[in-house]
Amino acid sequence: QVQLVESGGGLVQPGGSLRLSCAASGSIFRINTMGWYRQAPGKQRTLVATITSGGNTNYADSVKGRFTISRDNAKNTVTLQMNSLSPEDTAVYYCYAYVTSTVLLSKDYWGQGAQVTVSS
Repeated sequence: QVQLVESGGGLVQPGGSLRLSCAASGSIFRINTMGWYRQAPGKQRTLVATITSGGNTNYADSVKGRFTISRDNAKNTVTLQMNSLSPEDTAVYYCYAYVTSTVLLSKDYWGQGAQVTVSS
């Protein structure tokens, strides 16, 4: 089994910054893609950013230039630095990882979610 544990998030004023971190643990053979998705009230979960084990990144258009995703392959962690936050960024942010386990089964894993609220 694999667990994703998120940290960070909270309340920030418009224009402010926050950092989300996620650590994966458990029966991990290899972590392929890691990333972040978000879900605002009454809306579907959508992609924020992903990063491959080789460091290739992909961002939603709405966060390009403001958010930066990074990962530490040795520590199985992924971080999302969020700058210039606006109220439209308010959502629950979910860590994601596509993991190959030690029994060589590959599947998606999700964290429990971290609330990010941007409000004055």
